[in-house]
Amino acid sequence: MLFCFGFSWPFAIARTLRAKRVDGKSPAFSVLVMVGYLCGIAAHAISDRSWIVWVYLADLVLVAADFSLYMHYSRKER
Repeated sequence: MLFCFGFSWPFAIARTLRAKRVDGKSPAFSVLVMVGYLCGIAAHAISDRSWIVWVYLADLVLVAADFSLYMHYSRKER
């Protein structure tokens, strides 16, 4: 699930960069996903320190990038 979900974020980022619009994106969803990734990172970092932490971190960076694009383009639309 982490790999498939993480694989989709670059496409969402590319679409936002091409369109320079954020219609249909939900900032609340992005924040919720980032909180989930942070919880996953914390759980794995505390319990077993496995390699999966890096997957969570990569996904978190992608979601944060998409969220920052949302913030940037939503301000420009106003």
